Amino acid sequence: MICPICKKEYNDEKYKPFCSKRCADIDLANWFNGKYAFEASRLDENDIEELQKSLIPNDSEE
Repeated sequence: MICPICKKEYNDEKYKPFCSKRCADIDLANWFNGKYAFEASRLDENDIEELQKSLIPNDSEE
């Protein structure tokens, strides 16, 4: 296996997929600091209404 942070080969599965706690902590810090990001899609009003309806239980369906 190869650590995605430091690229070293490792066999210890304790911090998989990382080689050590240090590399696992670096990855966590990257998430906290916003280094990893992805584009969010915009919702229009119809999408928002559909989501709200799906979250509110409908008593007539019981």
